[in-house]
Amino acid sequence: MAQRRNTTRGFAHTSSLLSQRIRKASESRGFAQSRLLTHWDEVVGEDVAAITRPVNISYGRQGFGASLTILTTGANAPMVEMQKEQIRAKVNAVYGYNAISRVRITQTAPTGFAEGRAVFERAVTSKKPEPSPEIRQAAAQSAGGVQSDDLRKALERLAQNVLTKSKT
Repeated sequence: MAQRRNTTRGFAHTSSLLSQRIRKASESRGFAQSRLLTHWDEVVGEDVAAITRPVNISYGRQGFGASLTILTTGANAPMVEMQKEQIRAKVNAVYGYNAISRVRITQTAPTGFAEGRAVFERAVTSKKPEPSPEIRQAAAQSAGGVQSDDLRKALERLAQNVLTKSKT
């Protein structure tokens, strides 16, 4: 009978090889914490991570505070601009001190020269489940006295939404 090898040890060696390469690549762009690149959505939140990508960290001449450059599309730039201080605070929480003193936003087109490097995809919206027959019946009863078909259907949809929210 053949003896099984411990396969997790092989994975540990592979991960250590990759972590060295990831660290070297991220440090060449100024990222002392590679976690900022690999876990960007956890650092800044999924909503901000869906529309932004960290590009570069540049350090000043005196060494006091660095500038984080974030890439986003032109349409999302005003939203990101309003959240710069929150992003800076979250990034500094990763470093453990006020390493980033300024957040700079660079705008780009969603496709074009940055294609393949920065992917800006729309967030996947989950489809609402269909209301149960009991909720449909209760909604139809609540809007039953309305004469206009369009208004009655709109009120039924509203009642279905309200009853679905109150059930969950």
